[in-house]
Amino acid sequence: MADKKIIAVVGATGAQGSGLVRAILEDAEGGFAARAITRDVNSEKALALARAGAEVVAGDVDDAESLKRAFAGAYGAYCVTFFWDHFSPEKELAQAAGMAQAAKQAGLEHVIWSTLEDSRLWVPLSDNRMPTLMGKYKVPHFDAKGEANHFFTDAGLPVTLLLTSFYWDNFIHFGMGPQRGSDGGLAIALPMGDRKLPGIAAEDIGRCAYGVFQERSQFVGKTVGIAGEHLTGGEMAAALGKALGQEVGYNAVPFDVYRGFGFPGADDLGNMFQFNHDFSEAFCAARNVAASRGLNPRLQTFEQWLGANVGRIPPG
Repeated sequence: MADKKIIAVVGATGAQGSGLVRAILEDAEGGFAARAITRDVNSEKALALARAGAEVVAGDVDDAESLKRAFAGAYGAYCVTFFWDHFSPEKELAQAAGMAQAAKQAGLEHVIWSTLEDSRLWVPLSDNRMPTLMGKYKVPHFDAKGEANHFFTDAGLPVTLLLTSFYWDNFIHFGMGPQRGSDGGLAIALPMGDRKLPGIAAEDIGRCAYGVFQERSQFVGKTVGIAGEHLTGGEMAAALGKALGQEVGYNAVPFDVYRGFGFPGADDLGNMFQFNHDFSEAFCAARNVAASRGLNPRLQTFEQWLGANVGRIPPG
């Protein structure tokens, strides 16, 4: 590892970070080494990364001092937050500030900050097309990340802002998979009308990030958006039906209905889908599929992702 540039990966056992760690480890001649940062170095996932060849070190995004130790001696870092662990935009802002401070102290040569748009730049709090949440956000899990961009830029860090997309893995883990209705048929429910939604396999986010690290000079100071495909709800339903071997319908539910579904974060996600719907053209334009494939030649289409993962989608 001594002759390789160390990339410190925050959230190395999570959806994004694990993809990046694996991409680094799979490229033995790539000149980079993976330092997997995780709260629990003895977890099953952390131990698996260590067995695969990663350096596993303890670090907690709520403890800036631990991040300073974890970043020390590294060439670069991948910084990400975990909104759905706590549902707190303020905590995300504090975590981002801590990561930026740690990166500055470590003198890192390249930082990738996994971010999203601050929807309030498009939909101000005075705009009642969607409800204001938590007193000062429209899409809390977007807005805090976008607001936090300045921690990295104000510090003068050599940063790339990475705009991610809807995880297709949500069909497995987030309860968004096809559900069986009263008529016995399967359907997915998304408040997207006929608009396209950029989506991506979570593991491909890490692989695209690795492509950004490999081409530092091209991407420092830039914003890079990534997606595997831009698909309508109907197109996703058709692909799910083909993979499952039975028809899957698409319910384009109204935004207010989705916000009222009652699961934790339903109002946030309802606003997110409305933001994606109302500004679909700009949102898709910011996430170029061909450029994403240039970063990650293994980039999966939704059909390819389904081929490898359909058995993990819970039965409706």
